[in-house]
Amino acid sequence: MATTFKTFLNNDIATTRTLLHESIPITGSITSGTYSGNNIKNYAHGMFQSVYDYPYLSSSANHIFDLTVGVSAGSSLTPVIDTQLSKKRNIFDQVAQVLVPYDISGNIQAFDQDGKIQNGGNKFNDAFFINFARLLNKDEIKKGSFSVTFFTGGAPTALSDQLTIADYGATSSFKVNSPTGEYGLLYTSSAAPETDSAVGHVYYQAGIAVLTASIFSNNYLDPSNFCGFGAPDGAYDISSYLTVLTASNIQAFADGLRNRLYNIQFNNTTELNSTIYFCRANTGDYNYSSNPTYVSASKILVKANMPFNEPVSYITTIGLYSPQNELLAVAKVSEPLKKTPSNELTLRVRLDY
Repeated sequence: MATTFKTFLNNDIATTRTLLHESIPITGSITSGTYSGNNIKNYAHGMFQSVYDYPYLSSSANHIFDLTVGVSAGSSLTPVIDTQLSKKRNIFDQVAQVLVPYDISGNIQAFDQDGKIQNGGNKFNDAFFINFARLLNKDEIKKGSFSVTFFTGGAPTALSDQLTIADYGATSSFKVNSPTGEYGLLYTSSAAPETDSAVGHVYYQAGIAVLTASIFSNNYLDPSNFCGFGAPDGAYDISSYLTVLTASNIQAFADGLRNRLYNIQFNNTTELNSTIYFCRANTGDYNYSSNPTYVSASKILVKANMPFNEPVSYITTIGLYSPQNELLAVAKVSEPLKKTPSNELTLRVRLDY
């Protein structure tokens, strides 16, 4: 326990903020069922599907993302949906009320294509949602790093026509009008993206990607190609994603979507806050030890009975104390540091949180 304390001054304490990034690749080989589908978890409620990097019953499995689909009240598909209409409506409303602000009357709004959140304009009324696990996106997804690639053509067993969608230009042109924070528009091309060509949003702090289901329509396909939207085992080998969306359940749509997923790539962000304490031992500080073996019969042993030798001590530990002298943190130096009246030391202690 320390017997001598020194109070920090204002210029002895500094704070810093550092952003750490990791590259997160999610390959289609995992999401399409590398482990015979044992890494894909379905639920009795049928509202969404979870994807893991290993069989989900394994203790080493990590949750990657949840996948689901929804339709808004304003969707043209609503009158023809005959399977899980209420669940698809509920999913859309649940996600929208979190990511999109309510209108002035307190109603849930659909996703604006241009992100302006206004009456009129194009809306994403039929959308699927990829909700990434916090383990992956950490504090947020790094702006300008998100991309996802789908196969938008061919049959389930012979996929073709890769379509890459990314938040091009989001580093400087992201939106801030969402209750959850910042988000970027997703485009199919980096060539001068315009708001009327956006096909989705990525919400950086929430870790959610919203994509219009129409990316699998003929707008993005070679008309000569057959788009079989389903699982490779042929269970949902249907000629149109619209058929799956209207006549099948959410699980069937998720199966078809996973089969057409080629790759997801983004960088996550961890915000590291640090407080740096500069512990200064000036020329007259800490030249003596409080260790009882340091003196004998009121004589300093290290002087070897030479009264003209200067006192000496060795610093091995730094303790940070509260105003009530309660020990809060301890730092160790790599090797003892010699301290005498003829030298000064400044030790830098950093606390990360």
